[in-house]
Amino acid sequence: MSENTQKVNVTVAGGYDPEVVTLKQGVPAELTFTRTSEQGCLDVVHSKELGFEEELPLNVSKTVTVATDKAGEYQFSCGMDMFFGKVVVE
Repeated sequence: MSENTQKVNVTVAGGYDPEVVTLKQGVPAELTFTRTSEQGCLDVVHSKELGFEEELPLNVSKTVTVATDKAGEYQFSCGMDMFFGKVVVE
């Protein structure tokens, strides 16, 4: 994490690593997803709760901005909603 923005790298390979990302409320945040395996339906990551949807080409990093103004737990998942991760804002 840098001083002004929380930055978390998420590896996408048969699931999400880390599966749970904890962020501080009120500090801007970015999640960077990098898909390293062709396994499964993980070529898209989306979250209605957090307001993003990104295609994840193999071995290409994609960064999304995450709102941290409200504390809570927010899910993200693959395009087929079979693999899940969670953002916890506290």
